[in-house]
Amino acid sequence: MGIQLIGDKFPELEVQTTQGAMKLPDAFGGRWFVLFSHPADFTPVCTTEFVGFQKRMDKFQSMNCGLIGLSIDQIFSHIKWVQWIKENLDIEITFPIIADHGNVARRMGMIHPNRASNTVRAVFIMDEKSVIRAMIYYPQELGRSIDEVVRAVAALQISDSQKVSMPEGWPKNELFGDDVIVPPPRDVKGAMDKLAKMGPDCYDWWFCHRKLDKKI
Repeated sequence: MGIQLIGDKFPELEVQTTQGAMKLPDAFGGRWFVLFSHPADFTPVCTTEFVGFQKRMDKFQSMNCGLIGLSIDQIFSHIKWVQWIKENLDIEITFPIIADHGNVARRMGMIHPNRASNTVRAVFIMDEKSVIRAMIYYPQELGRSIDEVVRAVAALQISDSQKVSMPEGWPKNELFGDDVIVPPPRDVKGAMDKLAKMGPDCYDWWFCHRKLDKKI
């Protein structure tokens, strides 16, 4: 069985986590959720990432999006690591962490090809229908930007609700700030109509932008 791809339905999995046994994706009850893997507990880069995810928990919750972590470590290691973060960094990790034996990681393509059983820094974003909408991979040496994960969830939700696309660096694009991109016409007549009515918010018939109707 091949690994999951963007547009695939998230597979039904039974997992053991720091918050007990869970069935995915049912555990998130029709919400968006982010599954992310880390190479190992008690490692410096992973610790900074967990702090980053937890500090942005309110942002994820405001988007009706849950979080769940994963690595190929025993549940006891996860529990002790979470305790260490609380005691030493004063950050309480409130999202569950999967103690994987490799089944989930292999299914989702998370195993690092040159690091035995370690998982890469993978991020999977699922929508309310449990469809995989985005996949992001980082090597062990590079910590993730959690703000980019927040941005990706927000952008996908806005794209769904307003039928638009997001430019590079949105909402701080170098050409037009927090505007979004309007889908271009699909036929010659539509293109000619757009050319005839172009305003300052268009560079050409295929390249137009506008303000959001409502921001998330």
